[in-house]
Amino acid sequence: MTKHALVTKLIPCLSDNYAVLAHDPEEKVTILVDAPQDAPILEALEETGCPLTHILITHHHHDHVGGLAAIKAKTGAQVWGPEMSREKIGLIDHGVDDGNKFKVGAVDVFCLGTPGHTLDHISYWIPDAQLAFTGDTLFALGCGRVFEGTLKDMWFSVDKLAKLPPETTIFCGHEYTQTNAEFCLTIEPDNELLQARAADIRDKRAKGEPTIPSSMLDELTTNSFVRANHPDVKEALGMEKASDAEVFAEIRRRKDRF
Repeated sequence: MTKHALVTKLIPCLSDNYAVLAHDPEEKVTILVDAPQDAPILEALEETGCPLTHILITHHHHDHVGGLAAIKAKTGAQVWGPEMSREKIGLIDHGVDDGNKFKVGAVDVFCLGTPGHTLDHISYWIPDAQLAFTGDTLFALGCGRVFEGTLKDMWFSVDKLAKLPPETTIFCGHEYTQTNAEFCLTIEPDNELLQARAADIRDKRAKGEPTIPSSMLDELTTNSFVRANHPDVKEALGMEKASDAEVFAEIRRRKDRF
């Protein structure tokens, strides 16, 4: 696989959202993933001096598209987003579905349908750059609440993302990691990798530092939602004979009450 480095910049928006810039200095293209708020994103673009060329939208929720109109008007960037919500979101130039692929500069962007949080949710994977943008489907040490899909849908989507290469860098849509870590410790209190990661997260948040991005390897070893198919998690829940989807559903229900 060809490796093609993209320079990423995390942009805090609203109370706990993130947008991400991914810039290719050789090809002179810049991707924005989600547009929660225009001011901090436009400020980041001005700071970096990168002309915005592509905007990728993961789903229709307002805290992911609230700044889209102003950013598109200011930059003229083309917008890719879920075909299912083309009318709901508006301003989408290229509607995408699960399995679609398009090129940004020298890299291919793969569209992964990841319903559950919403029915239209698309995650974006750039294998040449070892990057994935998982919106509100897969969080660092968590997953999104299930609003429009079913718990089975969400397990399918989380497990689908878990099959990405372990070295993939994961950018998600929110800074929820510390609470997620505390919850995962209630599921797997004896997981030493989780204990160490939780301590590192507490330290970062105490310093006001972001906990994003993570890696897929981090999630495979410490994220209890991703690990719903792991014997250790099933045993911890007393669900050794349950299906993976049933174990995931129990974990998600517990998190909803946490």
